[in-house]
Amino acid sequence: MIAKYHIEYLVEFGRHQQPHHFQTDDPVSAEEFLTELLQRGLVIQHIRHEGVDLPRPEFDRMIKTAGGQLAARQIQKSLKLSAEEERFRFGFAV
Repeated sequence: MIAKYHIEYLVEFGRHQQPHHFQTDDPVSAEEFLTELLQRGLVIQHIRHEGVDLPRPEFDRMIKTAGGQLAARQIQKSLKLSAEEERFRFGFAV
């Protein structure tokens, strides 16, 4: 059975790149994983949904959501804010 979300990314070791895969049926889990990839600066090659590459607008939406989650997390940590206060002041918290 094909997982609903399949994320392909690269891990670099010196000059070598090792492809890795993450699969899940949960869209929230997929977005959280993308947030971690963005935080670590890893190369995101493909996001597939039910075996088909996501169209560019959907790919971009998932990356934008993950980027917003990362920004919210960093703002909360740096300014020592609650999620509610961060959401009110900056609007990133999801």
